[in-house]
Amino acid sequence: MTHDEKQSARLPLGALLALAMTGFICILTETLPAGLLPQIGRGLEVSASLTGQLVTVYALGSLLAAIPLTIATQRWRRRTVLLLTIVGFLVFNSVTALSSTYWLTLVARFFAGVSAGLAWSLIAGYARRMVTVQLQGRALAVAMVGTPIALSLGVPMGTWLGGLIGWRMAFGLMSGLTLLLIVWVLVKVPDYPGQSSSQRMALRQVFLTPGVRSVLGVVFTWMLAHNILYTYIAPFIAGAGLADDVDRVLLAFGVAALAGIWITGRLVDRHLRSTVLASLAAFAAVAVFLGLFSSDALAVYVGVFIWGLTFGGAATLLQTALADSAGKGADVALSMNVVVWNSAIASGGLLGGVLLGQWGISSVPWVLLILLLLSLTIATRARVHGFAAGERQSGEMVVGH
Repeated sequence: MTHDEKQSARLPLGALLALAMTGFICILTETLPAGLLPQIGRGLEVSASLTGQLVTVYALGSLLAAIPLTIATQRWRRRTVLLLTIVGFLVFNSVTALSSTYWLTLVARFFAGVSAGLAWSLIAGYARRMVTVQLQGRALAVAMVGTPIALSLGVPMGTWLGGLIGWRMAFGLMSGLTLLLIVWVLVKVPDYPGQSSSQRMALRQVFLTPGVRSVLGVVFTWMLAHNILYTYIAPFIAGAGLADDVDRVLLAFGVAALAGIWITGRLVDRHLRSTVLASLAAFAAVAVFLGLFSSDALAVYVGVFIWGLTFGGAATLLQTALADSAGKGADVALSMNVVVWNSAIASGGLLGGVLLGQWGISSVPWVLLILLLLSLTIATRARVHGFAAGERQSGEMVVGH
């Protein structure tokens, strides 16, 4: 093996971890207010329900901006776009830290969400361009590792820090992390040209590409099931006497999700289809298990751990399948993924609330089961396009420096 071949067979960990850090900051910026609602409410002199909208407008910014901004910046050099999103976090987290009025904070949160929408559209495609086609799935697994870390460790740590140094300093600390990330990206992340007019595909053309709609259908049903349970985990585990142990339960989920990412990184390039089907089937089995044994604390921990394992690699699996299916339209397809993913988060909160109010928390596992069986059906039928059998063959083999 020549020196060049050895280089191309390696993962550029420094660059991929910079992308993972970008994802970490996206998630932490989104969820930090949730753990600091009382302090922020007192600081801005507004009610808890109004403070809660700081999370809502962030998601709204991501939803509205992902597709148009991705299309608008297709011709721009990739590192320029990545740095633009990171600078967005720096500016709008700093405004949040310094703002003394609710409406200014709300506007800052919306535009922080806009930055996140563009970032999420960019990360997967960027990670894939750094390596040969055989390593694209593994590269994406590394680039996505920031997400479960932020969900499992970052949010509790941010809440703890907010209580220790104040919510404004917590957002200030985020800005400090972002400054370090800008330097990291400039030093470690390679630059690539944008797409020429001949390479770009229209939104409708990408949506109608075989396999794209199937993958997006699985994204919505899988993430809707996940978010119903994740959003309402506190009332669900209360029946097992774990009302005061939500942080421990979520830590178990987060640790399992990290393990899930590692497992997925080993499997995604050779066994993408079977890993997706196995993850969905295992999550469906967990739904039945939790439905039958929801009052048993040990059973809840076991169920949550297996759920974490199935969820850890979901973003890697689904974005790899989507980018493979879309080909040259990968960036546009990944911006659609941002919209569908965020819609599932919002819908999870709404549908979970309806279930809780109308039928009680015991109905949740059975609704999860219906959604996951639907997801499994879509994935099973997408044998030729979307979740193709065999080793991954799609995508251009691009090695960049």
